[in-house]
Amino acid sequence: MSLQLGEIAPDFTLDSTQGPIQLHDYIGDHWLVFFSHPKDFTPVCTTELGAFARRKAEFDQRKTRLLGLSVDPVSEHQAWIKDVEDVGGTAVNYPILADPELAVAKLYGMFHPKADPKVTVRSVFIVDPQKKVRLTLTYPPSAGRNLDEILRVLDSLQLTDGRKLTTPVDWRPGDEVIIAPSVSNEDAKQLFPEGWRTLKPYLRLLRFSHTQH
Repeated sequence: MSLQLGEIAPDFTLDSTQGPIQLHDYIGDHWLVFFSHPKDFTPVCTTELGAFARRKAEFDQRKTRLLGLSVDPVSEHQAWIKDVEDVGGTAVNYPILADPELAVAKLYGMFHPKADPKVTVRSVFIVDPQKKVRLTLTYPPSAGRNLDEILRVLDSLQLTDGRKLTTPVDWRPGDEVIIAPSVSNEDAKQLFPEGWRTLKPYLRLLRFSHTQH
């Protein structure tokens, strides 16, 4: 199974390093970045867990919760966390789910037997407050994740959510955004009275921030 964008993220309850977690309750009215690891005591994942912990405040600012998952039991997670904190230089300040039966890994399509029949792939899901999956990323075991990119997409999703806007290549907060092609020029004048610049009839750019409208 692989989750499709726009689907409701399947609910589940699993034990974690911070006690049992029911996914939908944990999300609440927040956004969620949910990321999986093949197994404990793996080098790339050790660096990633520490990086998420160091940058948790950036996710907090975006009203976004973090949630990790690995296929080993909580007792192994607790031992691994000590290594993560030693390498990363900060406490692990978010829960890590234990999925020894691969129940959630299979439910979320994190288990790719052709990649490695013993471990999950390294996936990232962004879920919105309505519990809908808004982004999926799947990484090979050899490549560490890019937290800047995860934050960039999160910013794009939050800026454009419910608005007739999209973001162009390499967009960063503060850059110009695109008026959706489905919006006529007449409607755009009502939505964006400050105006825009037109590169092509279907490519209209303007500056827009969260504080507008």
